[in-house]
Amino acid sequence: MTTSLTCFKAYDIRGRVPDQLNADIAYRIGRAFAEVLGARRLVVGHDIRLSSPALCDAVVDGILDAGCDVDHIGQCGTEEIYFATFHGGYDGGLVVTASHNPIDYNGIKFVREGARPISGDDGLPDIKALAESGAFAEAAQRGSLRAQTDKSAYIDHLLGYIDVAALKPLKLVVNAGNGGAGAVIDLLESRLPFQFIKIHHDADGTFPHGIPNPLLPENRAATAQAVIEHGADMGIAWDGDFDRCFFFDENGQFIEGYYLVGLLAEAFLRKYPGSAVVHDPRLTWNTIDMVRDHGGRAVQSRTGHSFIKQVMRSEDAIYGGEMSAHHYFRDFAYCDSGMIPWLLVSELVSASGKSLSRWVEERIRAYPCSGEINSEVADTARVLAAIEAHFSGQDGEIDRTDGLSMSFAEWRFNVRMSNTEPVVRLNVESRANVRLMEEKTAELLGLIRG
Repeated sequence: MTTSLTCFKAYDIRGRVPDQLNADIAYRIGRAFAEVLGARRLVVGHDIRLSSPALCDAVVDGILDAGCDVDHIGQCGTEEIYFATFHGGYDGGLVVTASHNPIDYNGIKFVREGARPISGDDGLPDIKALAESGAFAEAAQRGSLRAQTDKSAYIDHLLGYIDVAALKPLKLVVNAGNGGAGAVIDLLESRLPFQFIKIHHDADGTFPHGIPNPLLPENRAATAQAVIEHGADMGIAWDGDFDRCFFFDENGQFIEGYYLVGLLAEAFLRKYPGSAVVHDPRLTWNTIDMVRDHGGRAVQSRTGHSFIKQVMRSEDAIYGGEMSAHHYFRDFAYCDSGMIPWLLVSELVSASGKSLSRWVEERIRAYPCSGEINSEVADTARVLAAIEAHFSGQDGEIDRTDGLSMSFAEWRFNVRMSNTEPVVRLNVESRANVRLMEEKTAELLGLIRG
């Protein structure tokens, strides 16, 4: 009998435990994953959520019953599965994680060989169909399970992005949000000259300080206050599975993710002149300028990890960045990492003697932005059409790479629909004119919200 599974989303698995995701469903997904890939060796791990170990065990059972061998790396971040998959030459990997979803949710993220993405356009529908039908092939023999908990190769790889000998003894506030990042910081600590001020450091699936998602302004105070209190050089905070990291300057000010894309582009172009850098269409002018100024080539991609990774591969790009704090690296199999960015930024600050605020304040003045503003609307397509009609006579350059982008002489905007909810997402930027940016943001919000 076919079972309808609602936990399959556009890029991964996410659902409420136990009604949308439980041990039986996890078993089916694991078995289907192994069978669809035709895998002989897979690597698995899980995040710090209380439901994750049991769900991971169920996934492993399904994979083993498919006749596939499993290496289990235990508690980890999403990027550790990416690394293990490409570094260990596995046929694929998965991590049981719900990142920053509510406490009663969990999920699964997958990759195929080489840590290449599996998504709704490639592989996920096949896994869903087989998991729902339960029409699994009979394996000749059950696979074998092996524990693999040595993280030394991963730590060595992270440190390979920077010149450790050139680092200064910076003081860094690190906020793991009681997620998984703290364990990796502890492994890096003895290899770096930094003084770490650790807050909400220990992994705790009850999330005593709330779900770690520093993209939300209400979740930033603890990091900002610790930076000021300890006179730190910067603050870094992560989400639960630490595939995103967020920065605070030495004054405790949160730095909009957009400006980090340009900063990391500069960091790579200093090391690899002439390289391509991929960016998303939401906010672009600062990134394009910085890439051009440092001799690189800026390439635009649709928003979303599968699109960014595809364009990076086709362009042989050294780095790709989204303003939502996802940063992708060619030498990390084009995957995103929440550890590599802060190591590179720390190296820039060390080498230059410039504070983080000085690195970004000039860019913020040059291209002030609204940040992403979300609005719930009943008819998202109608709203986008009304916006285009409103500005149609103003000689704006239109780009439809992702939603609607319009660029004028002194300002530009991008407005796009959410893939999963009735929400319109707006981003506005200008050329060195905060007032113009704010006026146009208000004008657009008036059109969106009525």
